[in-house]
Amino acid sequence: MNFDYDPVPLPHRQALSAEESLRRAQEYYAFIRQRHTVRDFTDQPVNRAVIEAALLAAGTAPSGANHQPWHFACISDQAVKKAIREAAEQEEREFYGGKAGNEWLNDLKKIGTNAHKPFLETAPWLIAIFAERYGIDEDGNRRKNYYMPESVGIATGFLINALHHAGLATLTHTPNPMKFLNGILGRPSNERPYILLVVGHPAKDATLPRAATVKKPLAQIASFLEPAPGQ
Repeated sequence: MNFDYDPVPLPHRQALSAEESLRRAQEYYAFIRQRHTVRDFTDQPVNRAVIEAALLAAGTAPSGANHQPWHFACISDQAVKKAIREAAEQEEREFYGGKAGNEWLNDLKKIGTNAHKPFLETAPWLIAIFAERYGIDEDGNRRKNYYMPESVGIATGFLINALHHAGLATLTHTPNPMKFLNGILGRPSNERPYILLVVGHPAKDATLPRAATVKKPLAQIASFLEPAPGQ
């Protein structure tokens, strides 16, 4: 749908003190640092309404020209999950068989991954995230999308955080290539598989690689350019 420029008042704003703003930022960091990528899931069901609410949160993400170039295909059907696992493991066997190259495979040793992906069937939900390379309007004409990878990446981050907030664990799975997802899920050719997100509850005996707990300190991930004192 096309609109002429028509500004409306900002519907939500927060006026926080400096102290309250800092407190909230620190509380959020304390919360989000508890998020971990999980590979050991239970088959405990997750209500579809929870997934829907998280998807609505993802849909609030900013995107180039507000084209929202994403589609989330959500799968709980066991037969479809089985088909996805079989196709993914076929690609993964080639990947770990040497296709990835020695450097990449050596880097993965400390993570402990391999071509065996049982979580694709065990977890109650798979969310195949597709990036829309171009849109199609109501008349069947192509519509250009802008900053598509960036937009879908931001929306994916929103989704992961929303699911974590709901008490769920996730895994970003990216077999390469992932074109099989278009066929299995009946998605059109203008959509490119971006990430296969595994969603559910972590198993009681779930583990994570020690290497994954090591995060770069602030000094390595950020720099600040501030005015000199007195300016």
